[in-house]
Amino acid sequence: MKSVGSRITKGLPFGARIGVCDNSGAKTIRIFAVKGHKTKKGRYPAAGIGDLVYASIVRGRPGMKKETVLAIVVRQRKEYRRESGERIKFEDNAAVILKDDKGNPKGTIFKGPIAKEAALRWPGIAKVASIVV
Repeated sequence: MKSVGSRITKGLPFGARIGVCDNSGAKTIRIFAVKGHKTKKGRYPAAGIGDLVYASIVRGRPGMKKETVLAIVVRQRKEYRRESGERIKFEDNAAVILKDDKGNPKGTIFKGPIAKEAALRWPGIAKVASIVV
């Protein structure tokens, strides 16, 4: 996992329900932890683009519900600033489910664009992504 150059605003707090943009079988996940996130005492952790999160599946194929998975946030509605000075925001919040903690995605097709920051940080996602913004 590489570091991200731009300052990403953390737009997805603990408990956020977000859509899954791959063909792994899950439709909606709920974030319950953010890997490597350190906060002030009492503050809920929040995730942004490129962050590795622990999530539980809320909606999906039969038998997948309540399953715990690792996921990477690839789109967020909250605006963030790139190093070049431009500001980026997406239409929806979306994540990609992983099959291991090394960054290899479970799905083989991603629907919609993937943020450049997530693709640079996670090479496994960049290989599968068709649109990188």
